Amino acid sequence: MTKQTRPAPPKPGILFDELLVVMVQQGDLKALNRLHKRWNTRLIRAAYRYTGDRELACDLAQECWIGIWKGINGLRDPARFRSYAFAILHRRGATHLSKRIRERDRTAQAESEEAQGATQGDALALRQAFASLPPDQRFAAHLHFAEGLTLNEIAAVQSIPMGTAKSRLFHARRKLKAALSEPTEGDI
Repeated sequence: MTKQTRPAPPKPGILFDELLVVMVQQGDLKALNRLHKRWNTRLIRAAYRYTGDRELACDLAQECWIGIWKGINGLRDPARFRSYAFAILHRRGATHLSKRIRERDRTAQAESEEAQGATQGDALALRQAFASLPPDQRFAAHLHFAEGLTLNEIAAVQSIPMGTAKSRLFHARRKLKAALSEPTEGDI
């Protein structure tokens, strides 16, 4: 005999978000404000992974909220709000990234000189390691490590097959590990 396992019950925060989404879909602006309070910091943190700049991250998160507000009535499964919000951020972030890549190519020399003069520290090393990742890997790693999304959710957010999400996360882990384990000048 095999014992059947039941899926884990949803976390209370997810249920509360689901309730807020239903209330927003019914026109409750207070629920939208509450949803914004619960999610804005997370979206800014994820947007920061795209932009590398706090001010730009706030702007990107604001654009994301506009997209959420415009499309939330079309969200058929309120339990999928987390994936829905990050998918909007991903689409807006991808547009932003293409602009930033062009700018970065023009200023790559100045940024590399600035990075060389940076002081060493765990937080700085982690930020630099994340910054060295390709954008899609960086976003997948952020969604997994900082936001706790599963591979299925990451695949949905980035509109990619699960195998691609798994590959992005695998390569991001490998590159982060390599970057964070390299000896610094003080270790030699």
